[in-house]
Amino acid sequence: MVGEQEPREPLTPTPSGELSGATETPGVVESATATDPALRAGEAAAAAAVAAGDSGPPDVPLTDLTAAAFFDVDNTMMIGASIFHFARGLAARKFFTTSDLLGFAWQQLRFRIGGRETSYSTTTGRDTALSFVAGRPVAEITALGEEIYDELMADRIWAGTRALAQMHLDAGQRVWLVTATPVELALIIARRLGLTGALGTVAESVDGHYTGRLVGEILHGPAKAHAVRALAVTEGLDLRRCTAYSDSVNDVPMLSAVGTAVAVNPDADLRDVAKERGWQVRDFRTGRKAARIGVPSVLGAGAIAGAVAAGLAARKR
Repeated sequence: MVGEQEPREPLTPTPSGELSGATETPGVVESATATDPALRAGEAAAAAAVAAGDSGPPDVPLTDLTAAAFFDVDNTMMIGASIFHFARGLAARKFFTTSDLLGFAWQQLRFRIGGRETSYSTTTGRDTALSFVAGRPVAEITALGEEIYDELMADRIWAGTRALAQMHLDAGQRVWLVTATPVELALIIARRLGLTGALGTVAESVDGHYTGRLVGEILHGPAKAHAVRALAVTEGLDLRRCTAYSDSVNDVPMLSAVGTAVAVNPDADLRDVAKERGWQVRDFRTGRKAARIGVPSVLGAGAIAGAVAAGLAARKR
């Protein structure tokens, strides 16, 4: 069930006793060797995901180790932008000014009305996020992420998308989130949903404090595809047997990297691409469209039963 897993700490103490960030976990920075920022971001995200370990429910056996599912977060797994919800929670705690939050709100309004993100808005969000975490302890931001998830994110999970993720888990496959959201927050979301883990943007930290710099760049667009490929190599995945889900045309590189691509709540451009390439479309934004939801062909009858059960459970909550 969602939210029943015990916390699994993905971070480690520094020599000074502070909780460290992803870049202070042995092997993460060393794995990011590419000079291209997008490639470097992908390598770092994959290494951080591996270092964090499996946060999925311990009683669910992994019987299909070469297939997996990858889910975008914003507007795919979660209604709206996770970083905006996080920013709202931080604003309530006086981390930054009202005008900063209004800027976030304007970006969120554009996101909700237009149904898509832009590279400009993503970069702007990244720069703002880096400015308000620079110098902050990783432990503080992580603890706040736990609180803010409960306050502002838990009730914004798309039940239909969560059911799709459960299908893969019930089929014995691993499930990762893939998001531009900072990896520490992404891991919290994944653990709360009972998923395997998360690929997210890796921010640099030294002695348990954020520096305000990234490893590579934000995990967005091609960087997500690089992260998925890097994780596949490490985890022994056959990408031809994997499935990816997203709402945004910006994630076409990631969707193209796997054998089965599914457009979830797609923006207009992604809907066009999905139609052209014969990709499946799942739209949970209206009852009429949601009623026509099918099942990705990579899964079998047992997984379908799991999805139905997960969907019913989500409705009852």
